[in-house]
Amino acid sequence: MKIIKVGLALVVTVSLVYFLNTSHNFGSPIPPLGKFLSPFQGFWQNAQTSSQNSETLSIPGLKDKVTIVYDSALIPHIYANHDEDLFLAQGYITAKNRLWQMEFQTHAAGGRISEVIGKAALDFDRTQRRLGMGYAAEVSVKSMESNPTAKLMVDSYTQGINAYIQSLDESSLPIEYKLLGYEPEPWTNLKSAYLLKYMAKTLNTGERDLEMTNALKLFGKETIELLFPDNEGVADPIVDRTNQWGFKPTTLDSVQLAVPQQLVNIMPFEKSPPDVGSNNWAVGGSKTASGSPILCNDPHLELNLPSIWYIIHLSGPGINSMGASLPGSPSIISGFNDSIAWGVTNAQRDLVDWFKIEFKDNAKKEYKLDGSWVAAKKRVEEIKVKGAPIFYDTVTYTHQGPIVFDSSFHGANEKSHFAYRWIAHDPSEEVMTFYKLNRAKNHADYMEALNHYSSPAQNFVFACVNGDIAMRIQGKYPVRRKNEGKFILDGTKSSSDWQAFIPSDQNVMDKNPARGFVSSANQFPADATYPYYVQASNWEAYRNRRINQVLRELNKCTPQDLMNLQLDNFNLKASESLPTFLTNLDSTSFTGDALEAYKILKAWDYKNEIDSEGASYYEAWIRAFVPMVWDEFSNDKVALPWPSTYLTIKLMKEQPALAFFDIKSTPEKETVKEVIQKSFADAVEVIAKWKKEKNANPRWASYKDAVVNHLLKQKAFSYNIEHGGNSSIVNAHSKTHGPSWRMVVSLEKAGINAWGVYPGGQSGNPGSPYYNNLLNLWTQGKYVKFTFTSESEKMKGKELAIITLKPASK
Repeated sequence: MKIIKVGLALVVTVSLVYFLNTSHNFGSPIPPLGKFLSPFQGFWQNAQTSSQNSETLSIPGLKDKVTIVYDSALIPHIYANHDEDLFLAQGYITAKNRLWQMEFQTHAAGGRISEVIGKAALDFDRTQRRLGMGYAAEVSVKSMESNPTAKLMVDSYTQGINAYIQSLDESSLPIEYKLLGYEPEPWTNLKSAYLLKYMAKTLNTGERDLEMTNALKLFGKETIELLFPDNEGVADPIVDRTNQWGFKPTTLDSVQLAVPQQLVNIMPFEKSPPDVGSNNWAVGGSKTASGSPILCNDPHLELNLPSIWYIIHLSGPGINSMGASLPGSPSIISGFNDSIAWGVTNAQRDLVDWFKIEFKDNAKKEYKLDGSWVAAKKRVEEIKVKGAPIFYDTVTYTHQGPIVFDSSFHGANEKSHFAYRWIAHDPSEEVMTFYKLNRAKNHADYMEALNHYSSPAQNFVFACVNGDIAMRIQGKYPVRRKNEGKFILDGTKSSSDWQAFIPSDQNVMDKNPARGFVSSANQFPADATYPYYVQASNWEAYRNRRINQVLRELNKCTPQDLMNLQLDNFNLKASESLPTFLTNLDSTSFTGDALEAYKILKAWDYKNEIDSEGASYYEAWIRAFVPMVWDEFSNDKVALPWPSTYLTIKLMKEQPALAFFDIKSTPEKETVKEVIQKSFADAVEVIAKWKKEKNANPRWASYKDAVVNHLLKQKAFSYNIEHGGNSSIVNAHSKTHGPSWRMVVSLEKAGINAWGVYPGGQSGNPGSPYYNNLLNLWTQGKYVKFTFTSESEKMKGKELAIITLKPASK
């Protein structure tokens, strides 16, 4: 039996009975330890073995029998005769393995962590509320429930989750409930909506309007255009249809930008790191050994335990699909069925704007719009706080959105007010997209399914057994005027508002291109002739070019070839910058650590393999170089953006005497040569210090020191891992982020062959061997070959256990 790595000593004495059954708070909440350590109710009850018991259960709400077959990886294969039963069973079995994760993530999305943790989470909760997460989820659930099919899905899924919750007693609660001292509450459709908005916040809140407004004020238009171009000129857009777009775009009049005369004295929230991205591609049969398309997907997100994904197989009327689901939401998000496969990457587009608002007075009951005073709305957020009184937070809304910052919340030094316009506040029906994708048979079905999709904007890759491959960059995109969305907008004029949205059939898309493949990796979406203005806070510059380079060269490729591409550790960024770095060094004077570093870098093959020392030295060097260049943008008083690493390297090569290469803190006037030399010396010192502290050579895996954290950041439930790659590399694994799901699907007419893996396990229970049963496979670059059949009988001999769900007797 696996005993959980908790590191708690069990001391059973009469004198501790009272203490152990009383909740204590020493700066952070500690649960009643007596219950937590109880052999009858506590964490000991969460220890499990690799064997699973088959069982028959009576479930309220079922129409007919449902068969769930666990395979050897604890992947459930659900076979149902009705849609309602299929989604009910999906909700039940997902909750059985991931209940705490589902509820904790939706609590986080809704700004309810203070209920569990106490006052320490209050600022986080207020942030979620003030961004309008609750408002967005409420709008979303109304949209879901107005569609009969969507309502059937989420109602059934919710019913299944609640059936599992109702089966629990104190001893069978997931361990995190015991650790934190609370219990699950009934699931609602609103919670599923919160989960989708949680993903939208992770993927589609990329913006830097406040920072860019400050930069424009400090540095001027010419510098902004040099350092922050809309398109950095990197080759290989997702779709290149130069002069072949073939539609008449929606056009708008220009808008006068409102740039505050004063600097904005607000420190924006922490942004999603650039590691949040993804890769996907589909290779046509003309380039594969089988003659059939192969589709691949690996979304890059923060790597946590329990994993963000849960592999599941759904088989029912008109559906036989398998792949990665989001615990808390019905259907499959990235996967395949008998006819097609699909996957997603983040579209990066700027779908957030800030509007400067003029209120009539400090009461903020009215704001100016087109010369008139318009009534604002007040939303009172009730935040329950463990061990403290309820906290009430009043948030003002204009028609653009909530006023996030004010005198009571991170805005005490800013006199102006700014409304937050976010696409995820709009009605949407993403659940219908995945309902239809799971059942799609061809390209036309795929296109129709995507017509329902709004947010978060994604690059949807597609492949079909009939040979078609396609890409569509789908989302609800405002029609933007030049520079709109880069800076704060004038909220006193309705002409500054989003005036129109790009028609869905004019979004960037491609089908069966002549090159024989489609791909995306968060780069610029289209060639320069695409008629709509497009901008984002960042575009990926390296992974996409490496992927396309390899795909162009591949012929008669196999699934293994494309698995190898997902695991590719070639550092294109280093290959384009390190030669220039090295030529600017005077190596003749090097001794000791500097000479050793120079020799290692000179011999490096640009691959971030586990044992590579060159990768560590380069990473230390680029980390020292970029901040040294942009020291002008390090300002404690106002928030400023930084130019991209790609642009930094480009300027290093093309404009070595640029004024920004001068280091402000020194009396000398530096050029890029001196910055390269100084940053090299700093990097050598960093590595030397690391070597001394660790008493080890700087292997890349050791220097990166990667970890897959439990959602509570509990070390006992987390794992340090060794894996190659890095951000900006196809295998985009950094310290805490990376490929959260790897999938490869060969769409052969004789039958689908599919493989997948993620860094975690199917169970959310740290006491289960299935908590991390896929983690070692993932780190070793291996995959699970999926068993995929629409007939439960064909699972015989491959089952770990069978769970039979039957309607509860009335």
